[in-house]
Amino acid sequence: MAKGPVSQFIEHNYRHFNAAALMDAVKAYEAHLAKGGKMFMTLAGAMSTAELGLTLAEMIRQDKVHAICCTGANLEEDIYNLVAHDHYERVPHYRDLTAADEQKLLDRHLNRVTDTCIPEGEAMRRIEAVVLEEWKMADNKGEQYFPYEFMYKILRSGAIEKHYQIDPKDSWMVAASKKNLPIFVPGWEDSTLGNMYTAHCMLGNVKNVTTVKGGIQTMKWLADYYTETTKNTSLGFFQIGGGIAGDFPICVVPMLHQDMQRTSVPLWGYFCQISDSTTSYGSYSGAVPNEKITWGKLAAETPKFIIESDATIVAPLMFAYLLGQ
Repeated sequence: MAKGPVSQFIEHNYRHFNAAALMDAVKAYEAHLAKGGKMFMTLAGAMSTAELGLTLAEMIRQDKVHAICCTGANLEEDIYNLVAHDHYERVPHYRDLTAADEQKLLDRHLNRVTDTCIPEGEAMRRIEAVVLEEWKMADNKGEQYFPYEFMYKILRSGAIEKHYQIDPKDSWMVAASKKNLPIFVPGWEDSTLGNMYTAHCMLGNVKNVTTVKGGIQTMKWLADYYTETTKNTSLGFFQIGGGIAGDFPICVVPMLHQDMQRTSVPLWGYFCQISDSTTSYGSYSGAVPNEKITWGKLAAETPKFIIESDATIVAPLMFAYLLGQ
């Protein structure tokens, strides 16, 4: 693929240190795909509120991402941005905010994520009203779905289309729903919609708590997905940030080997993490990739990289390179 000006700039300038690690990692990602491999991506932090969809959506459309594991926050916040973008407020001086300033934001129902405030009414409550109907419908039918499947339902139904405030091509969830991309969401209960769902279960609006499938069902599905996918292709692991979004899926391999005795299942075929976590005693998010060898997650020969930098800067650049921009 002929490379565009952004990619050419990266190739010319990114020669040393973390910049060189970025180049090595992105070229290895490209090589992994060229050999017929697939890529599993994890999203931690607030990457959806950072509008990663501007480049991730096209990565999904061009089959450069084949499955995603993300926090419940990233699952929902891309859709919040889709329907309420014009109501978001940016607070560039967020470091100077006093406790009283923060209280004023709360009084206006603005929930702050670093320099960006998500409007509760236009974003969170608007989506709650629509997805609640899907939860209740599934509950009444005795059906169960994963969190992402309910998000796909509201996107595909057209129920929120009239509220779109960005070009839907910039929404990674819209792109994922069109590709029917599998999205694994561990710890969904910790998200805003997860909290709302819990409240509706407690209020009796949803009778069966497992109408939305939980963590053990998610791990079982991931185990089967990994086993089937790696029968014919190598699966790489591209991790943005740390936390449960990365920790949950990477351990599926030792689980398959040691607990399921599926010893023929291969290890992850590529590993890259973009992290600003400091390597320290006991920090898994900050652990160097070689530590994962001792846990049966990566092989000694697995191409592995860590880019110690801000994912909101690094990931779009890597995606731009992979897209030839």
